[in-house]
Amino acid sequence: MKRLAVSSPTQEWIGCAAGAPYFETESGKSWAPVGFNDAITWPTLAPLYRRRDPVAVERHFAMLRDMGVTCLRLMLDYNQVRHRNLESRCGQFSPAMVQMWDDLIALGEVYGVRFVLTPFDTFWMARRWRTHPYARANGGPSAQITQMFTCPDTRTAIKNRLGFATRRWGSSGAIFAWDLWNEIDLNYAGGDAAACHDFVSDISASLRSDEIRLHGRSHLQTVSVFAPALKERPALDDIVFRHPSLDFASIHLYERGTIDNPRDTLAPAQATARLMAQSALKCPPGRPLHDSEHGPIHSFKDKRITLPDAFDIEYFRRMQWAHLASGGAGGGMRWPNRHPHVPIQGMYDAQKILADFLPLIDWGCFQRQPLDRRLAVHDFDGLATGCGDARQAVLCLQPGRAHCSNGTAVTIAGFEPGIYAVTQVSTITGARDFAQLQTTQGGELTVLVQGSGQDMAVAIARAE
Repeated sequence: MKRLAVSSPTQEWIGCAAGAPYFETESGKSWAPVGFNDAITWPTLAPLYRRRDPVAVERHFAMLRDMGVTCLRLMLDYNQVRHRNLESRCGQFSPAMVQMWDDLIALGEVYGVRFVLTPFDTFWMARRWRTHPYARANGGPSAQITQMFTCPDTRTAIKNRLGFATRRWGSSGAIFAWDLWNEIDLNYAGGDAAACHDFVSDISASLRSDEIRLHGRSHLQTVSVFAPALKERPALDDIVFRHPSLDFASIHLYERGTIDNPRDTLAPAQATARLMAQSALKCPPGRPLHDSEHGPIHSFKDKRITLPDAFDIEYFRRMQWAHLASGGAGGGMRWPNRHPHVPIQGMYDAQKILADFLPLIDWGCFQRQPLDRRLAVHDFDGLATGCGDARQAVLCLQPGRAHCSNGTAVTIAGFEPGIYAVTQVSTITGARDFAQLQTTQGGELTVLVQGSGQDMAVAIARAE
């Protein structure tokens, strides 16, 4: 199977920063996942299947690069339609699908867009189990989906799938990380938390061993979780946030009533800040955390509503800044939940502003903690959230509808005494204002955030 006629430049692999809960390249350059979820059957990627229109997909990747997108999250197959299975039968890999992935990896290499890859589309797998190639009725190994983690033959098949993927594509730096299981749950192990934990250990070790043998190193690993499941099954915390085999933590922010069915744009941002701060406390020190799925899933899937463009752009933008300012790596990864099922231009514009903001912080040594009592915000009604250490901080201000102040005084304590560079950025327009301020002997820094009647982000960094 020939690949697209594009060059394949050497691309650095991504690892966890040695001194902070963020990511960096092999050469030590900070890197953050800025992007969203896509799928091989959705409009922007579907033309690559059987190379129906590869030029259109290549144009799309060029646009992603230009808009600051660094990462897409993708499932190796998508079972909403049967002919997009990676394996037509268990262990038999579809030539058309393999070629599509050859081409996707090549495009990622050329345009600097990396991928979080997860082996199965578990949503449609559950709903179409009767036709899934891993179901025993179709010659697969598993009698029931609830036995996938405990059935030895199924576990072997999963290892073989991931082993095939890394043999074929794992040498590429276009792979950022493996999400070993999309929205892991105890249900796949018949409710047994220990069996679920053992499954992650076994799959992780198998894939890591394959990669070290084949490539001399291994890509990062995580598992994702549907956030509401954590309340119902707290045993998942030990797997998602603290499993010793995993490199970073992934959560899917679908809080009921605020995020999944938004009535305004401030409440979802407040929920994001709260959930991310709570999740960060569950992680071991130094482990990165990010939201790899969010969006108005209840509005879209159950109510069949596509949010109005202006509202959805603001909802998207506010959530991504709340994610970053509460300690998340990057801005979180939206599941489009729109018709058609793709982001719109205003969302790309918002991501470009965030991508341009990221170099203002040295993430490789940013020991982020919630600002909490260190932060005092005066004359402000809305969401004010941030994280920082003794030398850097990130803050976002998102006013309520009634707030119309032209400036808000923000005081942050706990800094080392010295001179600090303070950059204020409008998250709506990208306009910047820069100043250098000196702390008091007590380590306090006071900033007048201009134009805080609109959404603002602030980067504070010690000036050497």
